Amino acid sequence: MALCGAALRLNLCVDSRYFYKFSSRVGVRRLSENTSSRPGSGSGAETAGDHVLYTQEHFALRESLRKIIDQEINPHVDQWEAEGKFPAHKIFKILGSAGFLGVNKPVEYGGMGLDFSYSVAVAEELGNIHCGGIPMAIGVQTDMTTPALARFGSAELKKEFLLPSITGDIVACLGVSEVGAGSDVSSIKTNAVRKGDEYVINGGKMWTTNGTQADWMCLLANTSDGPPHKNKSLICLPMNLPGVHIARKIEKLGMWSSDTAEVFFDDVRVPCKNIIGEEGMGFTYQMLQFQEERLWAVANILTMMDNVIQDTIKYTKQRKIFKQPVLHNQVVHFRLAELQTEVELLRSLLHCATALYIKGNDVTKLASMAKLKGGRLARELGDSCLQFWGGMGFTSEVMVSRFYRDSRLMSIGGGADEVMLGIICKYMDTLPRK
Repeated sequence: MALCGAALRLNLCVDSRYFYKFSSRVGVRRLSENTSSRPGSGSGAETAGDHVLYTQEHFALRESLRKIIDQEINPHVDQWEAEGKFPAHKIFKILGSAGFLGVNKPVEYGGMGLDFSYSVAVAEELGNIHCGGIPMAIGVQTDMTTPALARFGSAELKKEFLLPSITGDIVACLGVSEVGAGSDVSSIKTNAVRKGDEYVINGGKMWTTNGTQADWMCLLANTSDGPPHKNKSLICLPMNLPGVHIARKIEKLGMWSSDTAEVFFDDVRVPCKNIIGEEGMGFTYQMLQFQEERLWAVANILTMMDNVIQDTIKYTKQRKIFKQPVLHNQVVHFRLAELQTEVELLRSLLHCATALYIKGNDVTKLASMAKLKGGRLARELGDSCLQFWGGMGFTSEVMVSRFYRDSRLMSIGGGADEVMLGIICKYMDTLPRK
């Protein structure tokens, strides 16, 4: 698998607990043949030899991440769900020290320099966390706030914001959505007016994941009076500046352990050097970030869906109604077979889009299709499986009910289903012209 830089060498070493990284400058060394490969729970007996996208390195990366999930995260998830927040700085430092917050980021800023397929593999493995909120928060750090910074930011900005984000020393959040501008990014009202060598920012952001704990925000703001697609810029905004106000922590239907904030800006002054790339290119940069975000989201929910199906199989095997296991009813085992088939079809689409993306292709249409299908399938799968759990599925004691709550966001966040349909129609040339 090609690296982001052809001259980079990355030795991937797995010890009894964590995944450690060492970088030099020659090529890619294969992992030991003794390293175990762990396929997804519902994806069959996949190995590096028969996988269409993943190599031994991908599976070793996932195996090492699973150790951290099992030891440092899952034992505490129920507590964090009840508290409505997880300790982002603590968990991100653990993940950052092990290399998982910069898998496809530049080596010179603490990353591994690998291609995006490794980020997809990490996202799939994060689906083994026993809730949706924590993986989402991690994804915001790795694949939603930092791609544009890594690609277009100055060396100074990368040193100040990207490097500590990769090492897990700081927490990031993304400031795009507003009360009146969620999926319609072009309609945001937050302004950054240039005064001397500073921007003065006024406005607010809504539904900001990691917002109450974040150290900095990747902020999209209007920096001129030009056309909506050419007047916006991405700015690195420290959250401790005067005038930044966390208005409230938002209570949500699902994703309980992920803190979500409403944030206001009152004459916040930021140096002009904090702009990412060129002024006025923020909308374009954010659309590029959305592609990685959407592929990441699909990868993450695949494993969750696999696990819900497997949990449902186990439960319906032992739960009896009318003197036979629920699973023995044809309507149940046929339905589970249909759902697993849909999951595998979505996985194939994701891996195809990822393979094309790392070769430099525009995968906007495929990413939008995958995001659309992922959101709708998650809703369908959660509803069907919860039904087979009967009254137990309506409690908060089982994973299927948590998935039912958490996965509803998939059709809303990162671009609603209707936005995905609009993008797909544009590529099909079937969208009516205004």
